[in-house]
Amino acid sequence: MYLACPYCFRSPFTPIWAISTIEAIEMMKEAVQGERNDELFYDSLIKLAPNANQAKIIEGIRNDEREHNKMFRQMYTDLTGQQIMESNIEKTEPVESYRMGLQKAFQGELAAVEKYRSIWFGLPHGIYKDTLWGIIIDEQKHADKYNNLLIYNISR
Repeated sequence: MYLACPYCFRSPFTPIWAISTIEAIEMMKEAVQGERNDELFYDSLIKLAPNANQAKIIEGIRNDEREHNKMFRQMYTDLTGQQIMESNIEKTEPVESYRMGLQKAFQGELAAVEKYRSIWFGLPHGIYKDTLWGIIIDEQKHADKYNNLLIYNISR
């Protein structure tokens, strides 16, 4: 342990978003449904895209969400020995307009980063933590892409 003063006592530091492994695993289960809901929402958003280039960007994000879903499922199975059952409860909200949909997607990606950061702190060191770090980076990248699309469409 590294201390500035080896003779001083310091209580261990714990980040405010730290959670237990059990909580992290439960949140991973919820993340599977969240990724599925995002996929369905992005399908609707793709249909509203004003051109093929913007549709292609959203399709790439949607495809990443599908892969995240698979990775969360696999990690959950590896950590618990159980599979996540398919849910019949899919929250598909109508997209009011393309720009409103972009804004909602942007906010959703940022919220996922926050949620996944908590899960990351609850996972044991190793491949699962590394995999989740990759998913977090993807979610941040998605937020950046949606932000770019929002800026591009403001002037239109």
